[in-house]
Amino acid sequence: MTAPLRSQAERAFKWSALTTVGRFGLQLVAQVLLARLLGPSNYGVYGIGMVVLTFAAFLSGNAFSYILMLQKDVDEDDVRFAFTWQLVAGLLCSLGMFLLAAPLAGFFGDARVEPMLQWMSVACLLMALAGCSTCLLQRDLNFRALGLVQLASYGIGYLGIGVPMALQGHGAQALAAACVVQAAVVLAGNFAVRPHPLKLLWRHPLGSETLGTGRTVFFTNIVNWLLANLDRIVIGRVLNTQAVGLYGVAYNIASIPNVLLVTSLQPTFLAAGARLQDQPRELARAWLTLLACLVVFVTPVAMIMSLLAGDLVQLLYGPAWAEAGWAMGVMFACVPAWACLGLSTPVLWNTGRKHQEALLQLPLLAIALPAWWLLAPGGIRGVVIASALIVFARAAVIVGSGLRALDLHWRELLPFALRGLGLAVACSAAVIAGREAVLPLHHPLFTLLAGGAAGTAVLIVLVFARPQVFGPEARAVLARVIPSARPRWPAPPAPEARP
Repeated sequence: MTAPLRSQAERAFKWSALTTVGRFGLQLVAQVLLARLLGPSNYGVYGIGMVVLTFAAFLSGNAFSYILMLQKDVDEDDVRFAFTWQLVAGLLCSLGMFLLAAPLAGFFGDARVEPMLQWMSVACLLMALAGCSTCLLQRDLNFRALGLVQLASYGIGYLGIGVPMALQGHGAQALAAACVVQAAVVLAGNFAVRPHPLKLLWRHPLGSETLGTGRTVFFTNIVNWLLANLDRIVIGRVLNTQAVGLYGVAYNIASIPNVLLVTSLQPTFLAAGARLQDQPRELARAWLTLLACLVVFVTPVAMIMSLLAGDLVQLLYGPAWAEAGWAMGVMFACVPAWACLGLSTPVLWNTGRKHQEALLQLPLLAIALPAWWLLAPGGIRGVVIASALIVFARAAVIVGSGLRALDLHWRELLPFALRGLGLAVACSAAVIAGREAVLPLHHPLFTLLAGGAAGTAVLIVLVFARPQVFGPEARAVLARVIPSARPRWPAPPAPEARP
C-alpha cells in the first residue's frame, strides 16, 4: 500500500472508529431506555419490522450504487445510471413492503405488525435514495462525514423522537417513527456533504457491468439476510412476539461490537483494497494484519462480555428480560467470528471472487433452517446455540475462501488464534474470580463491576508489561497508540501471494 493511500486509510479508520464508538454509546442508551419503557412484546413487534426492513433494504439498498465504490474511476454518467436503478429498486421494494404489511401481520399473529411495516416502508425508500451518496463518501474515504451523519441521525431519531414517543404511550410505533427519522437524516446529511446528479439515465455503456454487480450484491444480500434473520422469523412464527423481543435485544446488544468493527473497518478496507487489486501481496499483508488484530484483541474482550452478559441484562433491563442474558452471553462469544466474517468478504470482492460470498454459504442455509424450526418449540436457547454454530461456520468458509484467493494457508492464522484463545482464558479466569469475590453481596451491579474490572485489568497489565504476547502484527498496530508496545525486532516478511 502506498504511503499516501495508507495515510488516507488510517485517517478514515480513525474517524470511523471515533464516530462509531460515539454511536455505540447512543445505541446502548437508546436501546436500554426504549426496551425498559416498551417491554419485550413491543420490542418484538419492532424486531419483526426490522427483519422485514432489512430484507427490503437489502433488495433496494446499495445493490446498484455498490459499483461506484469498486470502480477505479467514476464519472457523472456512472452516478446517474446507478442512482436511476437505485431509485427504481427503492420504489418497488417500498411499495411491496407497504402492500404486504397486512398479510405479514396475519402470518405473525399480531395486528401491531401492520402499522409497523407501513412505517418501515418509508424508511426503506429513504435508505435506497441515500445509497449513491453513501457509496461515494465511502469511495472518497470520507468517514468523518459518514460517521458524524450516522451519529446525528441516531441521536435525533431514537433519542429525540423514539424516547419521547415511548413516554407518551405510542408503544412499538415510537420505534418505527425513530427508524424513519434516522433514515431521513442520513439521506439529507449524506447528500448535503456529497451531492450528485439527480437526472435519470436509463442506459449506459457500462450498464451490463453495473447491473451484473447489482445482481451479485442482490443475491449475496439475500443469502446473508436469510442466515442472519430467519431465526427471528421462525421464533415469531413458532413462539410469539415476546420471544422475538427477548431474542432481539440479546442479538442487538451482542452484535453492537461487531457492527462497530465492521462499520468502521469494512468500507475502509474495501475501498483501499480496490486500489490494491493489482498488488495481491500488499492486500494479503493488510488482511492478515487486520485478522491478527481482530483475533488477538477482540477474543478476550468478547469473552469478558460473554461472562458478564447476565449481570448486564439484569442491571440495565430488569427482571422481565432475564432470559435474554443467557442468549446474549452465547452471542457475545460469536463476536470474533462475526468480525472475521465481515472483514474477509472485501478480499473476495477485490480478487474477482464476489460470487463466492453467497454460493459458499448456501449449504449452511440448508442446514440452518430445519435446525431453527426443530429447536424453536423448546424456547430461544436452542435457536441461539444453532445460530452461534452457523456464525462460526460462515466465518470458516469465507475466511477459507479469502485464504485461497490470496494463496495463503490456514497455518498462517494459527498463531493469531492461539494468542487470542490464551488471552481469552486469562481474562475469563479473572472475570470469574472477580465475580466470585462479590457474589455474597447479591447485586448485579457489584458482580458486573468486579468481574469487568478484573478482566480488563489483566488486559491492561499485559498491554504495558508483556505486549509481546499479542504477537508482532497486533503489537505493531498497538504501538501506533502506545509507543511502549513497539516491537524490538524487525517486522515479519509479507506473505507470499499469487501474482
